[in-house]
Amino acid sequence: MDELREGRLRAPVTAADLLGWLEEAAAAVRAGEVDADELIAVLGELRQASTACANASDWALLAAREAGASLRQIAPVFGKGYVRAPAARLEKLHREVLSADQFLELMRRRQAGQ
Repeated sequence: MDELREGRLRAPVTAADLLGWLEEAAAAVRAGEVDADELIAVLGELRQASTACANASDWALLAAREAGASLRQIAPVFGKGYVRAPAARLEKLHREVLSADQFLELMRRRQAGQ
């Protein structure tokens, strides 16, 4: 798995990766190399990927808490200096699942049901 290197987990896609792709895509569109149908197909793929990234983020939040991270440690990645944002997200997630493993199983069932 490329995302696990030397014992370090990394996201499979980063904001920098997406910006680079976006700049290339925009140049291709400006050059007339991409038509509307292709853009619509990409839009659908991006929306699905966005949902998948949000789910991965939720899983990482649950897993971080289970690994012992405090809400104060997690809060900065939410762009807030206070713990209400991750606490509220955890509360919402805990209405459906109790653990990162349960969340992953829920995602598998949803994927299979598509």
